Formats: sequence, structure tokens, C-alpha cells
Amino acid sequence: MTPSKGTLGKDRGYIIAIGGAERKRNNPRILRRFVELCGGEEARISVIPTATESDGTGDRYVRIFRRMKVGDVVCLNIKERDDCYRDDYSSRVEESSGVFLSGGNQLRLSTILGGTPVARAIRRLNADGLHVAGTSAGAAIIPEHMIAGGKSGPTPTRGAVQISPGLGLTNSLIIDQHFRQRDRLGRLLTAVSYNPFLTGVGLDEDTAIFINPKNEFEVVGSRAVTVVDPSELKSSSVSSAKRGQAINLVGVKLHVLASGARYNIDTREVTLPEAGH
Repeated sequence: MTPSKGTLGKDRGYIIAIGGAERKRNNPRILRRFVELCGGEEARISVIPTATESDGTGDRYVRIFRRMKVGDVVCLNIKERDDCYRDDYSSRVEESSGVFLSGGNQLRLSTILGGTPVARAIRRLNADGLHVAGTSAGAAIIPEHMIAGGKSGPTPTRGAVQISPGLGLTNSLIIDQHFRQRDRLGRLLTAVSYNPFLTGVGLDEDTAIFINPKNEFEVVGSRAVTVVDPSELKSSSVSSAKRGQAINLVGVKLHVLASGARYNIDTREVTLPEAGH
């Protein structure tokens, strides 16, 4: 599934992937920046809490965004696939300047949302300017290829990760979240080894990437983002390794990028902020 092409002359909206556990009260700069992109006090934000079975998650984010002076924010309480066929929910997405996908279980999110009118609207509208943010599970589903689960640990092993179709807002990245906190380097390396076309992005908690229409992202948050660049991969043993066996990966580049750093997804170039900024 490739990203929607969009309307000629319109810029794609920002894609914001958050590693989870983002600050919500004390200096919530990730959420605040999302709000600013969406129009500040004039923003129209739709919260989709489908990834979690907790009834209060959507309303909690509604309250958070209202504290940021967003007057028009609603929760689309999508619990079953049938909910994604409601005309009022599709119409609300059409009218939104931003959509926010909460955390939880990304497989629950993909099996309920995937292929429905709501998902198709998000894809199409993002190509025409709608800003889409997701935290934790909501970040994992953003790319074409979604990490659905896997093992913790620093070593890549055959079978360490399960991959399923995602939302497809980008087909260049594969994203993992709660990255350093849950020791997920091994499963991200394994995911990249399955198809070295993809750039792996590991998001620490309270850290996000803001992908702009030029396919460059900026890191925002209190921790860091790990980028796995396989463009110069020389050798991989993933196809011959037995299940659970460590694999060889020769020539992989790894970057650790803190807030303010930028990464061009197309050219794979890193730009660091000036000292003192």
C-alpha cells in the first residue's frame, strides 16, 4: 500500500509519530506543536482512541487539547469496524485539520480501522494537507509496514518481530516505539533486515518525529530517536538463519538523534542543530 498521491498543488500534511508516554501537562511540547500545526485555537482535531479498550483515553486527550485552547476537538469512539462506516465519523474526519491516534494495541487498531472509509479518508486527506499524529500504537500503524509485536533485546534474531500492514501514510519507514525503555533495538534491526529498502526508526518515550511535506523529519522531545539506515548493507544472514538464531548484518548505519536534529528520508542525510539551539 503506497501513500495516496494527493491533489496537484497541495502539500501533504505533517505525519507525527510519537514514542508514547508523551508529556501531557508539564511542558507538553510535542502535543502543543501538533496543535500549532493544526491551527492553534482554530484547530479542528479528531481523536481516535481505537487502539485501547480503556473507555477514558479518548476523553482524556480531548481534555488535554482543550487545555491548549483548542475549541473544536472531538473523540471518535470507534470500537468496532462497523463504527468506521458511520457517516458522521467520516464527515468529521473530512472537516478536521488534525487527527490524533492514541496508544494501546496496534493490531487492534489495524484490524478495526484498516480498509474502512475512515482509514481511506485519513490517507487521502493527509495527502492533501491533513496533519496526522499517533502515539505508541498510533505511531506504529503510520507506515505501510507495521511492527505488530516481537521480542525485546538488543540482538537481531530470525523471527524476533511480527509485521503486518499499516495505514500506509509512508512506505519508506518502519517505526517502533517505547524504544530504549523496552529494549527494542533487536526487533527493529530484524524488521529492517526483512526488507532493506526500509529505514528503521526507533522512538524513545516523550520523543517524536515530525515528517514534513518534503519527506524530512525533525526530532522533538526529551529523549532520542534511533535511525537504522540499511542503504549500504553488504550482507545479511536472515534468510538462512534458524528461528531464534542471531543474524549477521554487515554495513548497517545507525544514528542516534536528539531534539532538533533533522533527517532527510530520501537522501538519508542528517542535519544537526547549531550549538546552543
